[in-house]
Amino acid sequence: MTSPATLPSRPGTHQRPGRAGHGHPWLTLLAVALGVMMVGLDATVVSIANPAIAKDLHADLSGLQWVTNGYLLALAVTLIPAGKIADRFGRKRTFLVGVIGFAVASVLVGVSGGIGMVIAFRVVQGFAGALLQPASLAILRNTFPAERLNAAIGIWGATVGISIAGGPIVGGLLVQHVNWESVFFLNAPLGLIALLVGLWVIRESRDEGAVGSFDFAGVLLLSGSLFALVWGLIKAGTYGFGDVVPLVSFAAFAVLIVGFVIRELRASHPILPMSLFRSASLSAATGLIVLGAFALFGTIFFITLYMQQVHGMSPVQAGVRMLPMTAIFIVSSPLGGALTQRFGPRVPLAIGMVLTAGALFGLSRIGVDASYNTIWPWFIMMGMAFGFILTAGTEAIVANAPAHLAGVAGGLQQTAFQVGGVLGTSVLGTILSSRVGNVLVDRLTGAGLPSPAAHQLTTAKDYIAQGVAPVPNGAPGPVAKAITTGSHLAFMDGFQTSMTVAAVVALVAAFAALLVRRGESPVEGAIAI
Repeated sequence: MTSPATLPSRPGTHQRPGRAGHGHPWLTLLAVALGVMMVGLDATVVSIANPAIAKDLHADLSGLQWVTNGYLLALAVTLIPAGKIADRFGRKRTFLVGVIGFAVASVLVGVSGGIGMVIAFRVVQGFAGALLQPASLAILRNTFPAERLNAAIGIWGATVGISIAGGPIVGGLLVQHVNWESVFFLNAPLGLIALLVGLWVIRESRDEGAVGSFDFAGVLLLSGSLFALVWGLIKAGTYGFGDVVPLVSFAAFAVLIVGFVIRELRASHPILPMSLFRSASLSAATGLIVLGAFALFGTIFFITLYMQQVHGMSPVQAGVRMLPMTAIFIVSSPLGGALTQRFGPRVPLAIGMVLTAGALFGLSRIGVDASYNTIWPWFIMMGMAFGFILTAGTEAIVANAPAHLAGVAGGLQQTAFQVGGVLGTSVLGTILSSRVGNVLVDRLTGAGLPSPAAHQLTTAKDYIAQGVAPVPNGAPGPVAKAITTGSHLAFMDGFQTSMTVAAVVALVAAFAALLVRRGESPVEGAIAI
């Protein structure tokens, strides 16, 4: 039988096989890297832009969370069906459609006039990004031979790392010297280059067996369950976990996720075959990527608020100081690939989770006036940890899945990453916001603000949970100082609590790494280098 990776395009899209560079593995990797670079940049430029977005559009913490979570949630619920689409209709075609859609949606975010429009187009951006991400891994899987796949994935991870590392600097410069909208316009030229290179060099591949109808019921159940979970977590930060809104949301999540599993077990063409999870290695690696992204996204989201709102740094200053966390990805991703090649994924995954726990415990000890010298070592540990987790976890998922489900495996890996990001900003945000609400009055009165005035400021809890000190215009100096001191102390109480909880979770997760072993699934359709 003809290998899926060697199938020609359908009539009308056939490309001349002798074209220079067409199908070359390393040029293909370059084309794929250009596409995922847009997504990597988006992960950190938005974090730097968040304070400016909140100020310009008058967004509270809940709205700001949805700017991030709307995008991540759209990615999470679409990535697996997008993997099926890539397997069925062609990975190259799907990847390039995703590149176009991501760039166009980014421009639409930039021209939005309100927080609701920003969130809506961020969701559209997430749907488009879902098409290109699993297809990128599937393209690599079906282009590189088995002995070079780990190296290719390591470079793929390093590309994500470079774009994430450059995001804070690029975003800071654009926000400070242009405007926050410009960070989204940046994706337009990147998308154009990725499209042109991809059209020229990527070789089309698809799965011959990927036929039949799509599992729309499964997509709806998965989408609904994740939305209910995130909605409940965010509302719990506003109203408390005992309120009827989060309780109903969590109950809906439980019902829908059980319904999703039952549906997938019975569906003739499930979007996520439950048979994949018979592999303990694949299951554990999926969970570890969730937890790694949980720690990374949660930390980046709130540490940028801390540096800009509490310490008063400019966007550029904050971006520069994020470099120890983000730039280290350039080193840690290929190093994680080398360790995985030699020892299998278990060792780098375990090391990564232990480093994550250590970094989070360290960050949980910083205070309002912490010097940067007490912060940057934890940034380096976090960046090193995530590079190990991403690369080793990706190898464990992709290589432990059957080759004919390469697109689904890529979608699962990316879904785990995005779900982790959603949970990181939602869960840690809820913990932070709840803690701020519990200590705010005491912190304000302790700073010298009269009790009646302190109780009045509880209505600004969602803004204080961003690190904002809601000082009224014309407030006397002592009152302004008391509000600023009390608000920042309350924010730090929430920040420290959320980092401590995340550290404990990461430490427990280190033991799950012991379940992961090296994948043995052959790579079909790869060509020799």
